[in-house]
Parts: sequence; structure tokens; C-alpha cells
Amino acid sequence: MNLIIGRKPVLEAINSGEVLEQIYILFGQQGPIITAIRIAAKKHGVKCTEISSQKFKALTTHQNSQGVIAVKTNQKYFSIDEIISSSKKSAFPLILILDSIQDTHNLGALFRSAECAGVGGVIITKHGSAPVNETVIKTSAGAASHLKICPVNNLSLTIKELKDNGFWVIGSSIDNSRSYTDVDYRIPVALIVGNEEKGIRKLTGDSCDILVRIPMKGKIQSLNVSVAAGVMLFEILRQRNA
Repeated sequence: MNLIIGRKPVLEAINSGEVLEQIYILFGQQGPIITAIRIAAKKHGVKCTEISSQKFKALTTHQNSQGVIAVKTNQKYFSIDEIISSSKKSAFPLILILDSIQDTHNLGALFRSAECAGVGGVIITKHGSAPVNETVIKTSAGAASHLKICPVNNLSLTIKELKDNGFWVIGSSIDNSRSYTDVDYRIPVALIVGNEEKGIRKLTGDSCDILVRIPMKGKIQSLNVSVAAGVMLFEILRQRNA
């Protein structure tokens, strides 16, 4: 596990935009820098947890920890420009956007479906999303290491950049949407799926060019997000290979 230890180093890492998996604060720690760490972590979408002395010592016995540890991710990340450039090498570029996916098992399953469907890159939101940790990597069955993954702070700006580069942004939503099979996907596509409970955020939905849904026959009106994404991704793949 790759750790950043100490109050100032952790605060500097957050503010510099370094991708962190988690921040742990020893129970009872207070002061201006601790407050600044909490505020910065929330702003940058990094999970910050207060833990007991026993749990803290299990992570590190470093004498100068100052009661703060940040866990760095080992996952390689890409910029939005790198993903767009790489995706455009395909006749019909395909990018998957994950808006606030909070369950690590869902995130791993989404990565797996994306890799199997030949997605050119996956964009994830930093704020309110699960970290790409060991559980995610294991659930993805190794797919995470084969994908170009890009964490972003501002999804609205990212969507605008995708549109400026010729992508059609298609969001999954049960409201004001058409059947997912009624769309011609032989275009550059950025497909958005949202949070397990709330779906895509309103601002995200308003930014989409097209909203689609998977028609339901049962009493339950929604699929698990990883299942829904898989269904739509492989419809896109089916159309493009027809």
C-alpha cells in the first residue's frame, strides 16, 4: 500500500490534484490543518475517514504520522485529451461515463463490461464516487488494467469538451427518454450511466443530446447499473457490427 504520511504532505497531495484512494485521520485529531484536510478532501471528492488508534497503527507505525495518512492509488489514469485522442482512432468512438457510482462491486463490474465491449475510455467522477481500490480491480477481473480511466472534477465541462470533439452524449434515464434500441449508434458516442439510487444527476441529464431507457416488463422499474450499462453497450456493439 502506497502511503502519504503527515498533515502537510497529505494536504499538499490533495491540493495538487494527486489521485488518492482514501484519507485516514486518527480519532480525536483537531487543528487548522486537520480542518483544511477535511475541507480539501470534500472539495476534491476524496473519502476522508476517522479511525481508531488500533486501526491506525495497523496501517502505519511511523513516528511522524501526525495522525494523518493518505492512501495513493496504484491505478494508472489518463487525461480527457488522451482518451478523446485514443478513441478517435476507432471508426465509431465509444466512451463510457460513470456519474457518481458509489458501490465498488458495481464499479468493477462496469469496468469489466466496458472492456469487453471495446470501450475506448471510461470517465469517472471524483466527487461522490467509489475509489478504484483492490475490490474494484478484483471485481473487474483485470479489466481495470486494460482500460483508459479518467477521473474528472467537473463532469459538465467534460461533457462540453466531448461535444466540442464531435461526440454525441447519450444518457441513461427513465424520464423523458426513448427506448435504447431506437437510437442509431453509428456515431461517436459518450454513454452516461448514473448513481445506483438516483441515476444521472439533473444537470448531467440536461447536458445530454439523447436520453434512453431500457423498457421494463416487471414490477421493478430499474436494472442494476452494471447490468443496464452492459445491455446498452452491447446494443451499441451489435449495431456497429451489423
